[in-house]
Amino acid sequence: MLRDKIWTRNFVTICVSSFFMFLTFYVLTTAFPLYVRDSLHGGQQQMGLVITIYVIGGVLIRPFSGQWVDRFGKRKMAIIGMVIFLLACLSYFGTKGIILFLIVRFIHGMSYAVASTAMSTVAATIVPVSRQGEGMGYYTMFMSIAMVVGPALGLFLWKDQNINVLLLAICIIAALSLGFAFVLKMPGEKGLRTSAIPAAAAEPIAQEQPEKKGWRLNHFLEPAALPISLVGFILSFAYSSLSSFMASFTDEIHQSQVTGTFFMVFAVMIVVFRPVIGKVFDRYKEHYLYYPGIGLFAVGMFLLSQAHSAAMVLFAGVIMGIGYGALLPCFQTLAIKLSPEHRRGSANGTFFLMFDLGYGLGSYFMGMIASLTDYRMMYLVAGIIAVICAGGYYILHHRPRAREAVRTQQANVA
Repeated sequence: MLRDKIWTRNFVTICVSSFFMFLTFYVLTTAFPLYVRDSLHGGQQQMGLVITIYVIGGVLIRPFSGQWVDRFGKRKMAIIGMVIFLLACLSYFGTKGIILFLIVRFIHGMSYAVASTAMSTVAATIVPVSRQGEGMGYYTMFMSIAMVVGPALGLFLWKDQNINVLLLAICIIAALSLGFAFVLKMPGEKGLRTSAIPAAAAEPIAQEQPEKKGWRLNHFLEPAALPISLVGFILSFAYSSLSSFMASFTDEIHQSQVTGTFFMVFAVMIVVFRPVIGKVFDRYKEHYLYYPGIGLFAVGMFLLSQAHSAAMVLFAGVIMGIGYGALLPCFQTLAIKLSPEHRRGSANGTFFLMFDLGYGLGSYFMGMIASLTDYRMMYLVAGIIAVICAGGYYILHHRPRAREAVRTQQANVA
């Protein structure tokens, strides 16, 4: 039997465009806190604030971004978001002083929220329904690679502490992301044969769902995606300690030479195991991925908190890379699958809202913990938060789904 095709021209295009956008984000996530420390002489809390203010901009616009994607179209909103994203990157060249710098960071975060919501919704639309888990697993693999390659590249670009070199590089990367978004073609556009793409993938055309008048929370958030998105919030809270403070931690234990290698090892583990993870998701229940994944991630955090050598740091990276690689596609695919098809944009917006909020708050509070204690205690706390994440998954997703399955089975028997 011929399987539905995942690796179409459009799918590759959206994956590459997203990779460059996420790469820009994670390069700056690592380099800007170092810029605050080395050039502005800020402390751990100020280093975390540079990330937090960016995420606040994204969090405030996320609820609207999903609605805009559903209403105005995925490709259009992806391009609009990326144009503003690139302009924000260029604006860093003109920032004089910390206040203006933070204002640009805020706007940059808003544009990132719109673009990432639209691109993820495009990917979910293009992927065949029969291979949704596998396809979204590959898409999030590009996001995950950017998440771990970005910090290593950020460290490399900042090694000479030249802010102009760093900004020029991220402007080029952002321009590449916009370029790939421009060549993307959605079903129904002129010059694209829609017969090769599942009908479910087509852009909604003048078929609006009836909505009650007045302000309602579910106009901006997708209720069906909210429980798993809250679990993603807890995970990203713990993960923020890696990309934001890994360089400072390795400095503290006199192993700074291993920082870039740590992120590369993390990325390799994600890439190696991603094809298997996607197939497992499509064939079995998501619990088979989640519990081993969060267990490995928590163990890796605990190992990192006790690391004294380069070998121990890298071993922790291997363990966490395998675990984290199973978690992110699991979360995002569930957010989409559990939501109505016409609300995919809102589902993605809800997921990224919670994920970004956890990341931003985590960057600030993890920095506070490090400033009051040390980085070892910070990673120990991150490991405990990962354990809490397992409990959150059971309460918010596993148990309710099990009860729903029992009710459905009883109804069928009756």
